[in-house]
Amino acid sequence: MTTELRYLDFDYSEDTEGHGTFDAMASTTPDKTPEVRAEIAQVLDWAEATFPHARGALDEGATWDYDLQQTHEDNPRFDTLTLSLSGTADFCAALREQFALG
Repeated sequence: MTTELRYLDFDYSEDTEGHGTFDAMASTTPDKTPEVRAEIAQVLDWAEATFPHARGALDEGATWDYDLQQTHEDNPRFDTLTLSLSGTADFCAALREQFALG
């Protein structure tokens, strides 16, 4: 069963070692930030449940890793959350299937 994402729209890139990276950025009004955070948590919870205890540096043999950043504008009209999720070919294939990523 695939899970539909409302806020995260991922771009995909791959390095020469076959590791893939999915990058998404969501810029919303502060009242929507909890919904974006919940969606990010859903993706990360899936990753941990599907590939348990496999998070870490890919160049050290881990299966997946992520980086999450949040910025606030001086004028608090928007919050921006940026998620980068990297992994092995198997991880990337499973992520694509779970969240119907192109």
